[in-house]
Amino acid sequence: MSGRAAAGSPRRLVVLRHAKSAWPDGVDDHERPLAPRGRRDAPAAGRALAEAGCLPDLVLCSTAVRARQTWELVAAQWDTPPPPVRLEPQLYAADVPDLLQAARAVPAQVGTLLVIGHNPGLEELVLTLAGRAVGDALRRVRTKFPTSAIAVLAWQGGGWDSLAPGAARLTEVIVPRGGKG
Repeated sequence: MSGRAAAGSPRRLVVLRHAKSAWPDGVDDHERPLAPRGRRDAPAAGRALAEAGCLPDLVLCSTAVRARQTWELVAAQWDTPPPPVRLEPQLYAADVPDLLQAARAVPAQVGTLLVIGHNPGLEELVLTLAGRAVGDALRRVRTKFPTSAIAVLAWQGGGWDSLAPGAARLTEVIVPRGGKG
């Protein structure tokens, strides 16, 4: 369930770690593609987002090849046209301040934002923003935020520019897997 947000409306930040990547010899880290497992898991992540009602209004994606490939495979699973995607160079190897800066620059009308990037930054972002959580979601993220993991953070309040540490509730953690296929 995506939707444009009015000021003060609930907002959701959906964090997706890129799917499993390959390590080909002689390939720069930024250029590494998805591994076969990543090519199976990314579509499962797309289906999981649709089933959870977490289709975004906007996507911010790292420029790394594995992140872009993850996005393409995720979006291909949806029955609706994909939302706008912004390829953001600063999301590659981003830390929490970089990730917060990117999210805070999102237009106020965006209700659900999907960020596709890398660890350790994404895991640290989730732990920084989650002031509270549903069930054992925080423990799960602290234990491991593996490739293709999805974390959904929600908060009520101002626009994206008001996103602050401890302000969100971690409502869901999903680790989709595509099987052996």
